[in-house]
Amino acid sequence: MSSLLPPFLSWPFEAVSSLVDEGGPFVIGIYLCGLVMWAIVIERAWYFARVLPQQARETIAAWQARPEHRSWCARQIRAAMVSRVNHAMNANLLLLRVLVPLSPLLGLVGTVSGMLEVFDSMAMRGSADARAMASGVSMAMICTLSGLMVSITGLYPVHYFMSRIRRETELLADQLVY
Repeated sequence: MSSLLPPFLSWPFEAVSSLVDEGGPFVIGIYLCGLVMWAIVIERAWYFARVLPQQARETIAAWQARPEHRSWCARQIRAAMVSRVNHAMNANLLLLRVLVPLSPLLGLVGTVSGMLEVFDSMAMRGSADARAMASGVSMAMICTLSGLMVSITGLYPVHYFMSRIRRETELLADQLVY
């Protein structure tokens, strides 16, 4: 893959490949979490930019087409309309909120695995040989770094979408007047 690309485009792929090679299998899991996380972020951004405005217009039009707005039944219908849009806005957000803290936990498991590798090499050799310990320590640090990188990049989108959902829900509820 890297031979097909010019050097200024291939180095990110080579760097990630190197991290995966040195970090072990936990880094693959962490990066898969990051891939799923960013797929959800892109899908939610598309939803808020393209789908939600149309959905809100349709909901407002359906509310305004109702003959009456003041009865108990009408208020329940209004609450159901707002709830339906709110439910659509929250789609996949729970998974996103799980993936953000899951990444550093996978990094921690990889760190423990790397440190166990260090202790195994010390036990086999009977001494603290720096070269034998280096690969285990490297694996531990790469797992920690990868987990934190993925998690930190997902913090802002989670909080942005949560506040956007609150704001859009309030705005829609305000537009469905009695």
